Amino acid sequence: MKTATFPPLRVDPQLREAAEGVLGEGETLSKFAEQAIRYQVERRQAEAAFVARGLASRDRAAKSGDYVSADSVLEKLTLARTKARARKTAT
Repeated sequence: MKTATFPPLRVDPQLREAAEGVLGEGETLSKFAEQAIRYQVERRQAEAAFVARGLASRDRAAKSGDYVSADSVLEKLTLARTKARARKTAT
C-alpha cells in the first residue's frame, strides 16, 4: 500500500515548541502529529456513530410511540447516583 502525506501545517512557534516539549523518547513530531490526527478521526467517527444511533432511536420511538419520560430517566439517574455515593462512602 502506498502512503500519502498531509499538507504542510503552519503553526504558531509557541505551539510547535510546546509539541516538541511533550514528545516521548525517540518520538518524532511527524509521528506525534499522525497520532493526534488518528485520534481525532476516531473520536469524530465515534461521535458521528453515536449521533446516528440516537437519531435512529428517536425515529423508532416516534414510530412505535414508546417513549420514556424525562422525569423517569432523571429519577433513575438520581437513584443510581445516590447508590454510587453510598457505596463510595462505605469503602
